[in-house]
Amino acid sequence: MRITNSPAAGAVYIRLTGGPLTPGRAAIQASTRPPSKHSSRLTGKDNRLAGLDIPAASSRLHHDLLEEAGIIS
Repeated sequence: MRITNSPAAGAVYIRLTGGPLTPGRAAIQASTRPPSKHSSRLTGKDNRLAGLDIPAASSRLHHDLLEEAGIIS
């Protein structure tokens, strides 16, 4: 598992696989209650979960997780 943080975008991506991710992945909007424009997206291929994209991460994730994430620009 690898966690990357993009402070400029305000998003975190949690990659659940160690192997290379080939083109052709699909994104599935995760449902939230109530619905939000900041909903997380699940990414996957061949019906297998590959990662989780979390927008507005600073308000949704614990600060320890954000501090340990690799920063991308």
